[in-house]
Amino acid sequence: MKNVLIIGAGESGVGAALLAQKLGYNVLVSDFSAIKDKYRLRLDKARISFEEKGHSRAERFIDNDLHLVIKSPGVPSTAALVKSCVAKGVEVIDEIEFAFRNSKGKSIAITGSNGKTTTTSLVYHILKKAGLDVGLAGNIGASWAGQLAESGDKDYWVLELSSFQLDGLIDFKAYISVITNISPDHLDRYEGRLENYIASKLRVLNNQNANDYFVFNIDDKLLAEALSGRNIPSKNLPFSLQDTPNEGAFIKDNQFNVTVGNKSISMSVFDVSLKGKHNAQNAMAAAIASRVLDIRKEVIRESLQDFEGIEHRLENVATINGVDYINDSKATNVNSTWWALESCNKPVVWIAGGVDKGNDYTELLPMVREKVKAIICLGNENQKIKDAFEADVPVIIECNRADQAVSVAYSLATKGDMVLLSPACASFDLFKDYQDRGTQFKNAVKAL
Repeated sequence: MKNVLIIGAGESGVGAALLAQKLGYNVLVSDFSAIKDKYRLRLDKARISFEEKGHSRAERFIDNDLHLVIKSPGVPSTAALVKSCVAKGVEVIDEIEFAFRNSKGKSIAITGSNGKTTTTSLVYHILKKAGLDVGLAGNIGASWAGQLAESGDKDYWVLELSSFQLDGLIDFKAYISVITNISPDHLDRYEGRLENYIASKLRVLNNQNANDYFVFNIDDKLLAEALSGRNIPSKNLPFSLQDTPNEGAFIKDNQFNVTVGNKSISMSVFDVSLKGKHNAQNAMAAAIASRVLDIRKEVIRESLQDFEGIEHRLENVATINGVDYINDSKATNVNSTWWALESCNKPVVWIAGGVDKGNDYTELLPMVREKVKAIICLGNENQKIKDAFEADVPVIIECNRADQAVSVAYSLATKGDMVLLSPACASFDLFKDYQDRGTQFKNAVKAL
C-alpha cells in the first residue's frame, strides 16, 4: 500500500485525506496547529491517522516510501516540511489538483480579486436550475476532494479558486476559466510583488486549448496589461461596462447583452436581482459561462432575476430608525471595499480595519471624501487607516469588538444614513474568519 502525506487538516486537507483513503492509500494527516474539533471527528470516524501541533510523525513518514504529498493551499511552498518533501523527490500537489486528477467532470474555474464567490454561486445556481449534474467546490463550501470521496463525481464542477489554490495546480485544466478582475491582494504571500500575485491568477488559464473558453473583464487595466502579448489558445469571451464586444457580454442603454457564437440573450438590467456595477460584471461573467454550456435563455433570465446573493457580501441586515445596516465582511481587500462604497447612495458610517495585507488606501480617498461621514476602526492595529483618512473624515473611532462597533455606529448614524461593515482587511486579529466577523456584526445589529 502506497503512503500519502496530507499537510494541513482543514477543509481541503481532510477532504484530500478521505479521497486518498478511498483510493486505497495509507494516509497520514499532519497539522502544525491544533486541529478543529469538526475535522478531528471526521478523521476519527474514517479511522485516518493524524497528528497535530507539530510534524514529528510526518518527518518520519517521508522517509518511508512516500508516494505523494498533498498540502492545503494555506501552507506555503516555503514551509520546512514541504521543502523536505521536495528535496527527497516526492511530488507535492494541492487538494484541487488531487481532486482534478480523480474527476471526469468538466471544470468551470472562477478566480479574481473580487466577485469570484458571487460569480461562482451564480453560475452554480444557473446550472442547477437548468437541471445539470453539477457540483460546487474550491474556495467555497465543502472541498472538491471530500465531495468526490463522499458523494461521487459530477458532470460539471463550478470551482471558486483563490490565488493560493491556483499556486498548487499542475495538470489542472478548466473547460471554462473566468477572471473577474485583478487588484492588489495577499501581497504578504507574494513577496510584496504585484506581478507575482497576477501570475498566480493567470494560472487558471494553464493547459487550456482551442476547445476551451476564457471569460474575462476587458475593463480591468491590470488584467488587460497582464494579457497583452500573451498567447491564449482558448476562445476569448470578454465582458465590459465600457465597450461592446461582438462576442461576450456588455451593457448598453440599460440592456444586458450576451453573445456566444450565434447564441444571444438580452434583458433589462433592472430585472437583474444583484445591484451595483460590480454585480453587473459578475452577472455578465456567469451568463457567458452559461451560454457556453448552451443553457436556455429562459433559465438564465430566471436565474439572474431570482438569485439572492451570498452571505457577508453587501448583505442587507436590517433598517433601524431609517438607517440601513450592510454586512460586507467578505470585503477583505481595498478594491472590494471600493466597490462597496461605490454602490452606496447615502451618507456612510464605515466600519473598517483588521489585518492589513499591504493595503494602499489612497485609491479609496475619492469615495471616502464623497460618501463617508465617520469611520469606526475594528482591528488591533488601526494607525494606517487613521493616517490615510484623518485629514478628510472628521470622526474616526477605534473599537475592538463587533458589538462595540455597532453600538458606536448606532450613535453616529442618523435617519437616511448607511452603516457599512466593509473592512478592506483580513479578520484574523479579532475574529476566526470573515464569516465570524460578519456573523458577530449581524447579531449585534439584530440586538439593537
